[in-house]
Amino acid sequence: MKKTTLTLLILASLTVLLLFTNCQKASDGNEDGLSGTVQIDGSSTVFPITEAVAEEFQKIHHRVRVTVGISGTGGGFKKFYIGETDINDASRVIKSKELDKSAEHNIDFIELPVAYDGLSVLVNPGNDFVDYLTVEELKKIWQPGSTVEKWSDVRPEWPDQPITLYGPGMDLGTFYYFTNVINGEEQACRPDFTASEDDNVLVQGIAGDKNALGFFGFAYYAENRSRLKLVPIDGGDGPVAPSMTTINDGTYKPLSRPIFIYVSTESAKRTEVEAFVKFYIHNAPTLVEEVGYVALPQQVYQLDLQRFEARISGSAFAGRNTEGKSMADLLREGM
Repeated sequence: MKKTTLTLLILASLTVLLLFTNCQKASDGNEDGLSGTVQIDGSSTVFPITEAVAEEFQKIHHRVRVTVGISGTGGGFKKFYIGETDINDASRVIKSKELDKSAEHNIDFIELPVAYDGLSVLVNPGNDFVDYLTVEELKKIWQPGSTVEKWSDVRPEWPDQPITLYGPGMDLGTFYYFTNVINGEEQACRPDFTASEDDNVLVQGIAGDKNALGFFGFAYYAENRSRLKLVPIDGGDGPVAPSMTTINDGTYKPLSRPIFIYVSTESAKRTEVEAFVKFYIHNAPTLVEEVGYVALPQQVYQLDLQRFEARISGSAFAGRNTEGKSMADLLREGM
């Protein structure tokens, strides 16, 4: 009788252990049936957000492989519109020629804003004289044919020392946005600056050069605060430095901007891509701020989810007058 009771107890314990193990496997994603690959490329600005999302997603879904490249917004679109990738990270709205190429290759997409960025202007921490720059001064420095070679060429009271310029590669969305807003034309820029598709290279360059001036996304400044000095920008209402508050409320202008992911509608038919995008939208408010960007209003993420679930394709932003319209209004109008 004792042996029978003991045997039953052992069997019961093994059954409970087996049930617990199976439940644990299901909860950590090992047995959820989800597998496959999600291929992403594009903006180095959006990369920290997408990388963070991918890491968290793969902790749950171990059998899904998410690859995230940094070819730049333009470089990423070149892969996206021929069907090489499932998702393109973009630090600007899709351009008309990219829309044409997508249509030419029968690539339909869902456009989803994921965060705000404040494109940041930086100098070396050893620079003790640059207190702020105006939009006009930025144009004077960066415009095609600029004659600015020394700091004293910007303001006479500044030192008679050379300016060394650093900026994103010409295929990056950040470069497109900066040149459009500051110089009045996309890609219109003086050529004599150190360019890189890797923002970390720009960080190192500015941090190691006392005469440096450069620009890139706010998250890369946030990661390297001790190595860089942020320059407030006067867009007409006095100098304002980018921060979580000033980027979100629009007072940091004209260098605040939304950033996006573009999802192939064909790829979205695959369960692993669909799961990843929904995970991205649900977790963006937290992960966006963890990596140094500004989360969108919750209402925008809800509209993102509606847009994705309904597979509403095309751009709500490209070629449209966005003056005075909220992001939520633009998304609603495009649905």
